[in-house]
Amino acid sequence: MEQIHEKLLAWADELQSFHLPKWEELPDLELYMDQVLTLIDKYLSPVIQSEKHPLLTAAMVNNYVKLHIIPAPIKKKYNRKHLAFLLAITSLKQVLTINEIRTGILFQGKQVGIRKAYDLFCCEQEEAIHFIKQQIDGPIRLEKQATPLELIAVKAATRSFAEKLLAEKMIELEQQYLEKVEKSE
Repeated sequence: MEQIHEKLLAWADELQSFHLPKWEELPDLELYMDQVLTLIDKYLSPVIQSEKHPLLTAAMVNNYVKLHIIPAPIKKKYNRKHLAFLLAITSLKQVLTINEIRTGILFQGKQVGIRKAYDLFCCEQEEAIHFIKQQIDGPIRLEKQATPLELIAVKAATRSFAEKLLAEKMIELEQQYLEKVEKSE
């Protein structure tokens, strides 16, 4: 059991350096599809296991354009806005459906604008990933009681389900709000 704990701590220490580029840190260049795929992989491969499934493919990007989740490329080139959308979508599709992601992106974009919504997403995602270390460090202390090492996976999975449930409900309510706004226009 001690060996597992040491490996978890080492992994959590590595995650502490995880960073998603904020809007101003994204390349301000026109990029081709292969460059976009390489960048998304570079940014997200530390936290998403691409061995289980590809992070992002050209076919996925084309589908997102067809579904109007991201804007169409201009002369087969992608910009900062595309990268922001694709980073958020690739992360969020680990826990939400594409329709839920689309609704959430539309809602957030209308509320605070794409740049601010993207930067907020980056900060929240980094904070959540960095929180992993707190869950693993020493005797895990949640709600003022120690959590045995063997319960970490159970607690993480059940919290993950609960957080997913909350996200789905919020997106459902956002969808209802957007539909109401569209009907009144």
